[in-house]
Amino acid sequence: MSVSSKAQTLAINGGKPFRSRPFTSWPIHDESEAQAVADVARSGKWWRCAYSDTELGKQDESQIEGRSRVEVFEERFAKAHRAKYAVGVTSGSAALEIAVRAAGVKPGDEVITTPYTFISTSLCIMNSFGVPVYTDIDPASYNMDADQIEGLITERTKAILPVHFSGNLCDMEKIVAIARKHRLVVIEDAAHAHGVEYLGEKFAGTFGDMSCFSFQESKNLPTGEGGMLLTDDKHYYDLAFSLHHIGRLPGEAWYKHFHQAWNYRMSEFVAAIGIVQLGRLFEQNARRMENYKYLTNGLTKLPGLKACQNLPGMTKHSHHLVMLRYDAKDAGGFHRNDFVAALAAEGIPALGGYAFPNYANPFMTSAKTRDRYRAAGIELPDYRQYADRCPNADRACSHEAIWLEHRLLLGTRQDMDDIIGGFAKVIDAVLG
Repeated sequence: MSVSSKAQTLAINGGKPFRSRPFTSWPIHDESEAQAVADVARSGKWWRCAYSDTELGKQDESQIEGRSRVEVFEERFAKAHRAKYAVGVTSGSAALEIAVRAAGVKPGDEVITTPYTFISTSLCIMNSFGVPVYTDIDPASYNMDADQIEGLITERTKAILPVHFSGNLCDMEKIVAIARKHRLVVIEDAAHAHGVEYLGEKFAGTFGDMSCFSFQESKNLPTGEGGMLLTDDKHYYDLAFSLHHIGRLPGEAWYKHFHQAWNYRMSEFVAAIGIVQLGRLFEQNARRMENYKYLTNGLTKLPGLKACQNLPGMTKHSHHLVMLRYDAKDAGGFHRNDFVAALAAEGIPALGGYAFPNYANPFMTSAKTRDRYRAAGIELPDYRQYADRCPNADRACSHEAIWLEHRLLLGTRQDMDDIIGGFAKVIDAVLG
């Protein structure tokens, strides 16, 4: 890459990087996590079933000692989000797969979702031989365009699976109203939305029938790996619990299984870390919100940069990602990928995000995938056609989206100024 300019020489062209100091590392932890894991190790009870129902029934819910950490984590996470029930599982992907199964998605059933997200949101549908049907994304928010949903509903539609991408809430009032009108199940993918609140009343994950959170190490509440399913519906809770517990039912014989299911149980070690990290979540999110406001106020004063719009009424936000929309024409013509590479050279760890939407993944159009479906009597749509149906998602992936990780928002005001300064240096150099 070569830039001719009177401005500072870019680091990618041999100049001095704008910043050489590292930003806030992730995950944040201290002796509390180490002690929590050590306590589990010393207890000799490393999975929730080491604790009998009798033992659990005698415990004060506010206490940890003598109780399954998984059960405590479930209770506290549900309470923090004002939900009735929680099931701790091995990953956010596992939570999604359980939710799809619990929703009754059968081979050939359609689930309406977004193409701009991690692939698990499509795989959880396809692993039940369901058929993902994609809305485009709203170009201003990057969340699914709720106005397109109703036009995609057919007699085979079973569920809607919105994703609160970057922690930004989808228009859940509209989505739930459509679902109730057509008697569809709503499964919220809240993998980015820990502690996200709307109008001071409801939390992400409590609008639909079920919701799924991820605790993978990059998430705002990290445990390394892990996930949680929330619901207010006792039927879905009982079914989800059985599906994550190899089809067992409470009170029945241990080797008696009632559902074709799998072992998705969370370990006591993971839950122990989760309990500690949950105690950090809301304070960290508050700091992210404060720094996000300052950072985006500075960045959006620069040519070619806009912040994705947040749903009005959000009173608590996770800002799992700072989502920026980059317009190369206004920023001197640099392609987004070149712009991000230049930022990285300046010491600003920006990312371009997904290189393509879910429907463009190789397996979605492979002969092997289509043959598997045909063997089950199902003809998949030609997912190559979605490039024309979802121009906003394609544009975001190919040349518009820029991501900044949430860990950066836990830094100082000087860190925010350095990010702004790094962006400004690149844009100034390009504009000359």
